[in-house]
Amino acid sequence: MTFESLGLAPALVRALAERNYTTPTPIQAEAIPLVLAGHDLLGGAQTGTGKTAAFVLPMLQRLNDKPGHGDRRPRALILVPTRELAVQVHDSIRAYSKFQRLNTTVIYGGAGMTPQMDALRRGVDILVATPGRLIDHLERRTADLSAVEMLVLDEADRMLDMGFLPAIKRVLGKIPSNRQTLLFSATFEDALKKLALEFLRNPKEVQIAARNTVAQNVTHRVHPVDAVRKRDLLVEILSQRWQDQILVFGKTKHGCNRLSEQLEKAGISSVAIHGNKSQAQRLKALRDFKSGQARVLVATDVAARGLDIPLLPLVINFDLPMVAEDYVHRIGRTGRAGASGEAISLVSPDEGQLLRAIHRVLKADIEVVEVEGFTPSRGIRMGNDNASNGRPSGQRPPSRVRRPHANNGPRHAHAGAKSSNERGERGGGERRNVVNAPRNPR
Repeated sequence: MTFESLGLAPALVRALAERNYTTPTPIQAEAIPLVLAGHDLLGGAQTGTGKTAAFVLPMLQRLNDKPGHGDRRPRALILVPTRELAVQVHDSIRAYSKFQRLNTTVIYGGAGMTPQMDALRRGVDILVATPGRLIDHLERRTADLSAVEMLVLDEADRMLDMGFLPAIKRVLGKIPSNRQTLLFSATFEDALKKLALEFLRNPKEVQIAARNTVAQNVTHRVHPVDAVRKRDLLVEILSQRWQDQILVFGKTKHGCNRLSEQLEKAGISSVAIHGNKSQAQRLKALRDFKSGQARVLVATDVAARGLDIPLLPLVINFDLPMVAEDYVHRIGRTGRAGASGEAISLVSPDEGQLLRAIHRVLKADIEVVEVEGFTPSRGIRMGNDNASNGRPSGQRPPSRVRRPHANNGPRHAHAGAKSSNERGERGGGERRNVVNAPRNPR
């Protein structure tokens, strides 16, 4: 299958070819023909599967093929939850529309209103926006949505999680009811699907991945450790994985700042990103990380969605997320586009219940590796699944695995899961066991 066979115009195919995109991903192959045919759509796919192009490409074609209304009002609106995702979607539109005459702009909070007002005043075909800032423009009457023909809600479940439902409903009230509506999300909870059916018309549904799952090529490990020793263990891991760029998730904004500063003092180049950072600071942090100037990016869950970091081999949960589903979104940063990836979680005894909830959502086994020198003061208890030092009750302690000296052979940043000779920490052995995830009844 090719993009030509999906019915895309030569101008779009040419733009894709310049970026070496020749074969559609599954979500693109299923969604693009439906959108081109004018259907409303519920699209579900894991991050890294190309779902942005799945709605941007047919949108560009439909807008290009249909004459405009002759004024400066937006013809298409894409709503996204975060500033980072807004910028990335806008960049994708500009790349794919390289050989078309369509204007696009992006508006989000944390940036000046005046440049955004000027861009809207000059006229735009496609508007990418975060809900809060779009409401600001609607209240000032600097944005007019009365000519919108296509609406996309991207990362819709995340927008609901972030409390944007009232803003979304206000926006919907400003858009013609005969629009085409596309709703895309990494996961589809029943509540979200029910809500979507209220403002979509006879939608087609494309579900590429099972609900709340991550890529099959991601391996999951837990290191039990006391909370006060987490930073030392993290430094140990990062020191061993000095060739890799690594994304580390923390729980709080202040904690991420402090952890990033501590890593810098330990000689590990690091930047932090979270909601209290200005847009300029966040974009600079991402640039530094992507360019390799910073090897570690420490982030709160604001970065779990929308970050486009190709070939990221490892994600570390310094703190487990309070909501189990957020684990899926965090880990979605690795194992993208068919590459292998690793997810390591540093779990203190007090986080046992959170780990249990993640097991239920993940529906996959997680290897528990007790690192010598970092044995926690007590075992991890996970509700009905009690564990002592990472072992389910009733099982014998696993044998100790001695680590050989570091492998000096070549490694690639996208190599993903490491062999037993490559991965892990210095200074001794490990105690391994696999905690089985609960199985769904048939």
